[in-house]
Amino acid sequence: MKKILLLAVVLAGVSFGGIQALIEPVRSAVTIERTESADQTLAAAFRNRQGDLQVQGSGTVLKVLADDNKGSRHQRFILRLDSGQTVLVAHNIDLAPRVAGLETGDRVEFYGEYEWNPQGGVIHWTHDDPAGRHVAGWLKHDGQLYH
Repeated sequence: MKKILLLAVVLAGVSFGGIQALIEPVRSAVTIERTESADQTLAAAFRNRQGDLQVQGSGTVLKVLADDNKGSRHQRFILRLDSGQTVLVAHNIDLAPRVAGLETGDRVEFYGEYEWNPQGGVIHWTHDDPAGRHVAGWLKHDGQLYH
């Protein structure tokens, strides 16, 4: 009986290790698929001149621009997506903290609303809505979440 129990424990351990080895590549593929899907969604939105689209993705800072101080203040920078498409990020710094230490070449993740323009589009609403009428967005840089 002890031998059977020991054999069952060993087989369970081997099976679990085998399952883990099978799951890890699937996790990686899902992450890649999500990234490609986000870039594909943004590419289609750009091609179709679509706006008012809630999107999540990431890109590399191509250029940090001066703040837009007309009306609500916005921190602005251009991201290059992995697909090569560029988008302007307009992050409202009257409603959310400024992204600290942002530099060209940095990686930034985003969740916000996409609006079409001829240059590639704009991502905005990367903050909470104090009135609670719009989906809350965010930016992530160097492990810090800004919303």
